[in-house]
Amino acid sequence: MDLLWGEIDMLESLLGCVTRLHPLIYRLRNWAEGVLPLSADEGRQFRHSARVRSLSIRSNRLLHLFSVIPTELYDFPRLRSLTISTNCWNLFLSHTLHHRHLVTVNEDLQSIVTRCAALEHLRVINPDAINAVDSTADALSCISDIVRLCKQLVTLSCPLFDWAAWRHLSNLPTLTRVNAGHMYSDAAPPWPLERDIANFSPFSNVTALSFWLRGAAYVITVMQYSQFPSLKEFTMDVDVLSLPEAEQLFRALSHCEACETLEKIIVYSSYHEYDHPPNNSLSAIPHFLCSTQLRTLRLACYDFCINLDNDIHILLEAMSSWPHMRDLKIETLCLRHSRITFCGIFTALHLCPQLHTLQVVTDTTTVDIDPDVEPVRHTSLRMLELKTPRFHIANAEALARIIFSYLPHIILVGEFDWDEVNMHLKSLKDAALRVTGATSNT
Repeated sequence: MDLLWGEIDMLESLLGCVTRLHPLIYRLRNWAEGVLPLSADEGRQFRHSARVRSLSIRSNRLLHLFSVIPTELYDFPRLRSLTISTNCWNLFLSHTLHHRHLVTVNEDLQSIVTRCAALEHLRVINPDAINAVDSTADALSCISDIVRLCKQLVTLSCPLFDWAAWRHLSNLPTLTRVNAGHMYSDAAPPWPLERDIANFSPFSNVTALSFWLRGAAYVITVMQYSQFPSLKEFTMDVDVLSLPEAEQLFRALSHCEACETLEKIIVYSSYHEYDHPPNNSLSAIPHFLCSTQLRTLRLACYDFCINLDNDIHILLEAMSSWPHMRDLKIETLCLRHSRITFCGIFTALHLCPQLHTLQVVTDTTTVDIDPDVEPVRHTSLRMLELKTPRFHIANAEALARIIFSYLPHIILVGEFDWDEVNMHLKSLKDAALRVTGATSNT
């Protein structure tokens, strides 16, 4: 019985305990409209709620059925994982507190404490982020209060929360993963930098951080005032990331006590069309040289140029610092004046024997590989995307032969600009397959 009721994905499963609802459940999508709320006697039939360990509530269309039942009749004392929409707070908050936001902090908060204190996994989703009142400061304060009342969290995913909530999280030894924000979250922190943010403890066991916001100011503030000695994964997706913000973020990442643990860094900003690509550039790579355990580095920044290639020695130093690197992708609008040649790429590849994916800007004006030298093959690389400022690539056949000889598992390079190279590369591979087939038949 515990196994049967342990994971509840829809409230309909609980409502099946009520006999008069049996003919209605599962018939129509909006079957609950016009149905009278459950009585207190019917509410007593929720005896199995004490068995529920995982609960997901994404819609409020059934919540009016609970409107007259005392909350203690559907308590969830063993609940460990909760996914809840922000328009469903009233299932867990007493009715005097449910007005889309928390009006006052009073004795009713004790109800939340008893229901949330044992939670290990909390996910709060916002179904209508564009128009929702939940994006107001009051609603964010409500979410922050809920977070602070969870004492055993292992994972947390929800819209933004205040610095007091971050301070609380920094003292949770159970916490391992935090996902904060949504695509319509404000770019700037809505709270002043008060004493809470200066009193963060090290997030001793947090291994993964993820942010999804309009701008980077909130993330930068968190990273500048925090230490993450166990952090392995960092992801940020924002609409706009200016050059000064990127420099602050990358510097904060290199100073948050995670250099020896970081394995994945992903920073995305939204793609923007420019009549003229930005001229301001940032040398991003040196900020990550200390992260010797990096497996994945993806930077996609379109509001400035990522200066990877002014000095080929920086790229080679980076590859030497990242012997475990498997996925390196640098996306930028600035394609002109690249100094990374094929000789530089293959030299760098030899320093990263486990590299699986590579995307960089490349100079294709000259083929600086000696065709008489025996190629040293890189057998791990499976995806190669080379960006070039030129619409037509000269020496397409020679480039295809080099790629075929050095990178045996690459079947395509780049996209439109590389069509001719890819055509020659396909011909070489087809010919090799025919030779292999003929040999095996003899």
